[in-house]
Amino acid sequence: MMTTIRNALEQGVRMLTRQERTSSGYTCPPDRVPQGTTHPPHPPLAPMRDAQVLLAHVLHVERATLYAYPERVLSTEQEQQFRMLIERRERGEPVAYLTGHKEFYGLDFLVDRRVLIPRPETEFLVETALGLLRNILSTGRVPVVADIGTGSGVIPITLAVQEPRIPYLYASDISAEALDVARLNCQLHHVESRIRLVQGDLLSPLPGPIDLLTANLPYVGTAEMNLLTPDVRAYEPHLALFSGPYGLDLLHRLLIEAKQSDILARGAIIVLEIGYQQREPLTELIHELWPRAIATFRKDYANWDRVLQITLPE
Repeated sequence: MMTTIRNALEQGVRMLTRQERTSSGYTCPPDRVPQGTTHPPHPPLAPMRDAQVLLAHVLHVERATLYAYPERVLSTEQEQQFRMLIERRERGEPVAYLTGHKEFYGLDFLVDRRVLIPRPETEFLVETALGLLRNILSTGRVPVVADIGTGSGVIPITLAVQEPRIPYLYASDISAEALDVARLNCQLHHVESRIRLVQGDLLSPLPGPIDLLTANLPYVGTAEMNLLTPDVRAYEPHLALFSGPYGLDLLHRLLIEAKQSDILARGAIIVLEIGYQQREPLTELIHELWPRAIATFRKDYANWDRVLQITLPE
């Protein structure tokens, strides 16, 4: 019997629904998975959506095509490839790793297990940084911009694509493997000549002075590991997720190094993505380091504090 798009989707949904029922007792943390939500908008497996994304990937078509041509017949090879992806998704592997792609800020990015999967909440950080960039550019100045812990490169690449007036940006990561993925994404979006990828720990590989510093560092506590959904805990890189027992270690180190290194220009701005319980301890540290700095917070879709903007004194 020939397998149509309709048949394949029905079979895929049945398989994923069965797995969803057996794994429905998961505990969801109030943070990071997905970032910024008290509970995920759907269980770990969303059968119809996942089946559609995977089948569209196999057929090299948009999801709308699946609705338009439900009686289109799959080849034997396509059917086998789709079933293999469904079985991997059944075992919990994230869809973005199965397809090798993730959309962020309207752009397509390459992702694999070397990097954290970009979350929608990080778009708040990008929007904040873009607004700051444009304010600075409107004064006739061209700021020096750096992104710390860049991972797949979504933050600096999106800034470069959205604001072509910026001649170059720095992007650093401690992981050489993550930088390999970022390099591919720079090439994909034709900004490889404008983004300077550097390897090292936090601020160490960067020249100064920096006018705008962005960072989406790991901010999940190791004490929360068992609260993460299985697909995140088993597949996404722990180096990009965890930062000490309370998720604050790297954020603390970054701010202390920024104060001690003099790498930031006078009046520089730091934009950070943070965890939902980190406003108070970070505010306290900022006031200790820079008594005259202005700290402002922006909330995410779930009304959690998600972006921290620190404006240093002139």
